[in-house]
Amino acid sequence: MSFNRDEMLIMPAVDIKNGKCVQLVQGQPGSEMVEIENPENVALHWENEGAKNIHVIDLDGTIDGKTSLPIIKKILKEVSVPIQLGGGIRSIEYAKELLDLNIERLIIGTMGIENPKSIEELSEEYGSDRIMISLDSKDNKVVIKGWQEKIDKSPVELSNEFKEHGAGSILFTNVDVEGLLGGFYTDPVIELKNSVDLPIVYSGGITTIEDIKKLNKSGVEGVVIGSALYKDKIDLKEALKYQKRQI
Repeated sequence: MSFNRDEMLIMPAVDIKNGKCVQLVQGQPGSEMVEIENPENVALHWENEGAKNIHVIDLDGTIDGKTSLPIIKKILKEVSVPIQLGGGIRSIEYAKELLDLNIERLIIGTMGIENPKSIEELSEEYGSDRIMISLDSKDNKVVIKGWQEKIDKSPVELSNEFKEHGAGSILFTNVDVEGLLGGFYTDPVIELKNSVDLPIVYSGGITTIEDIKKLNKSGVEGVVIGSALYKDKIDLKEALKYQKRQI
């Protein structure tokens, strides 16, 4: 599913850790504010609520270097809407294995930043629409390896480099506000949106319907909502009303 510039896809997050669907505070292990058994049933629930796309993150892969491949396969079997998947994709071989499972869009972070040629190879073989680069930002610098290591470049500086390497879209996560349920900063989103001609999906700190409205006006093509859905701060059906671009 290519992004439609006239829409802002609303994507519920299903983060997998130790076989459960979880929500962490700023990605820190042990900070679980939500733990639900059977992530595949959670994904199906969001599809039944109207989601057109599910955002799945394998935190085991991101944090521990293991993978939750059996659960990923269960989710793919259970739901019929497209899946956008990231987390712990550290080799081209594993990336290809996931893309061959019919993952709609693969989110590449650390591997792509350390080895941009991997993005080129994957986009050439599978099409750039299926390859998304993850630019996670802390203090306006990109962080990698499960947000544990900072590099000396901003998301804006890296964004155009990855367009040249064949990435078809960007996942921009503001780690400063992620999981805190305190809202988000508009300026970094708009700055990135204005700097690169690629679809951008935003994640981090989205807490209210007002946040959804602001993001719709910013022009981003997608929004990932996690903790706010699980803590009943946002009703998905209400949020879905803002998938159509507001004038």
